[in-house]
Amino acid sequence: MTPPPTRTVLAVIPARGGSKGVPAKNLAQVGGVPLVGRAVRACLSSAEVTDVVVTTDDPAIADAARAAAGALGESARLHCVARPTAIAGDTATSEAAVLHALDAYESMAHGRTAGVVLLVQCTSPFVSREDVDGVARAVAREGADSAVTVAPFHGFVWRDGSAVEDDTYGVNHDKAVRPRRQDRPQDFLETGAAYAMDVTGFRTHRHRFFGHTALVATDPARVLEIDDPHDLARARALAPLLDPSPLPTRADVDAVVLDFDGTQTDDRVLIDSDGRETVAVHRGDGLGIAALRKAGLPLLILSTEQNPVVAARAHKLRVPVLHGIDRKDLALKQWCEEQSVDPGRVLYVGNDVNDLPCFGLAGWPVAVAGAHDSVRAAARAVTTTPGGSGAIREIAAWLLGPTLTDSEPTPATTTPTQ
Repeated sequence: MTPPPTRTVLAVIPARGGSKGVPAKNLAQVGGVPLVGRAVRACLSSAEVTDVVVTTDDPAIADAARAAAGALGESARLHCVARPTAIAGDTATSEAAVLHALDAYESMAHGRTAGVVLLVQCTSPFVSREDVDGVARAVAREGADSAVTVAPFHGFVWRDGSAVEDDTYGVNHDKAVRPRRQDRPQDFLETGAAYAMDVTGFRTHRHRFFGHTALVATDPARVLEIDDPHDLARARALAPLLDPSPLPTRADVDAVVLDFDGTQTDDRVLIDSDGRETVAVHRGDGLGIAALRKAGLPLLILSTEQNPVVAARAHKLRVPVLHGIDRKDLALKQWCEEQSVDPGRVLYVGNDVNDLPCFGLAGWPVAVAGAHDSVRAAARAVTTTPGGSGAIREIAAWLLGPTLTDSEPTPATTTPTQ
């Protein structure tokens, strides 16, 4: 077991409310968690960090940070500091915000002073506990004056010098020579995720790099900084692949609520020449729902679809149903009250934007594979199986154990309207 750090290690997360590239950027969700919340989680999960300060000019960001700390049971270690207007504009440096946060923390810490201070950026959505541990350890335990997360980099960097030179040129190579990668010196790319500084040196130099700077290598696949909407879209697409995927267990959930179209079906409707509609469902989903019902979990199918096919399927599954519902969130809230179920312990499964209000209520919002991007971004977990192909059975296996899972796929069946 790693012994506690010998010096107080303070992690500072600057999080301005204003952003030109992505409005309200630090509150934007990736993997169902606001960017500021992701940074808070990484810092509070670190074995090296003593306390965390979020410095912000936006009360909504402070609330999101507190919510993230509360979810970890670490509210006492998080401090939110009001960032003065003078250092909250577009031209303000991160160093200025960290110095202010450092002073504010020490003034409220009843005589405690920080020996190491970290700068952790919300705009790096995949900053990890290991990143934070690495930079903190380099300064707190290993004698570095400053530290930075980097990723191994093998690219040839070019610069267009035509404005001041006569030609373009290679920055990290001679363009007339093309050495093999193994014959070139190893370059590293600064990730922008996490930095650590000895506090005395930082106060003297007022810059994040001074003295001996340790390079803390991280996974290149996790390197992404959010500066514009395209970066945010990429982060949301990558989150299901890069985030650790804590899946709910039976101990986490008191009820399961299921959308229908696109969740229990593949979102297609087949119409015959008489106008009758049919949808495809999955026998494995029926088995999973039966197992959940047998386990004593309250179940509900909640759908905006008015077609009788929804009620027909619910009747066959012996699951209560509310369909033709415009405000699914209000219906979910009322059902929870009637069932005496805490919404925070409800697993809600959906696939499209009309499920987002329910995602905001449920403690375990789950998206099926192939769900709308905004739904995947707001989900706490995402199935590997698409709707209509066994996604509900997969979720049942999360809750009840792997014995529910078949090694062979089960064919679909067709449910006609009544």
